[in-house]
Amino acid sequence: MRRKADLAAIRRRMVEEQIRGRGIRDPRILQAMEEIPRHVFVPYTKPRATYCDGPLPIGQGQTISQPYITAYMTKLLQVKPSDRILEIGTGSGYQAALLSFLCAEVFSVEIIASHHVRARKILDRLHYTNVHLRLGDGCEGWPEEAPFNGIIVTAAAKGQTPTTLLEQLSDGGRLVIPIGQSLYDQQLVVYTRKKDKTTAKEDLAVRFVPLVQGG
Repeated sequence: MRRKADLAAIRRRMVEEQIRGRGIRDPRILQAMEEIPRHVFVPYTKPRATYCDGPLPIGQGQTISQPYITAYMTKLLQVKPSDRILEIGTGSGYQAALLSFLCAEVFSVEIIASHHVRARKILDRLHYTNVHLRLGDGCEGWPEEAPFNGIIVTAAAKGQTPTTLLEQLSDGGRLVIPIGQSLYDQQLVVYTRKKDKTTAKEDLAVRFVPLVQGG
């Protein structure tokens, strides 16, 4: 019980210092990040250390993003309670858990089987019933469930954004994706679809592992 309380206190401090302290004020994002046990989603790392101000390895060359980046990308999506959101790159499952607090349904695609299986077990154990997972190539999206009010990509695309994802946005929908040829030359890009037109706006400079595509 004491350990649980200690971790809750660390989580609150993470939110105050790393998230609210850097200008993110959305009360729903702050509350979700205070409540979600980030340490449960992160293997190979001591629980207290999972709340550090940086990314952490989760195996297979993949990472869980820095808490601030997770919150910032979520803010860019402008999620509403009635929204259906698509995530490309389930990874640890933490981002999907955060989104599940904010919207009606989350659809998440992961190409690495071991991450897909592990995330499914954790999300089931924590009763995130509005999260739907699929094993497959995220660049294909989830066409059977499209359109989506928002799409978030948690790995960096080299060159152009997959057009398949843009096509799966609903009218007024937003796509948030890191784009760049190398680890040291990436930008978050926010696409907004209005009827048949899509506009793009560059945002924060970031560093993400590359988006893994199917063969």
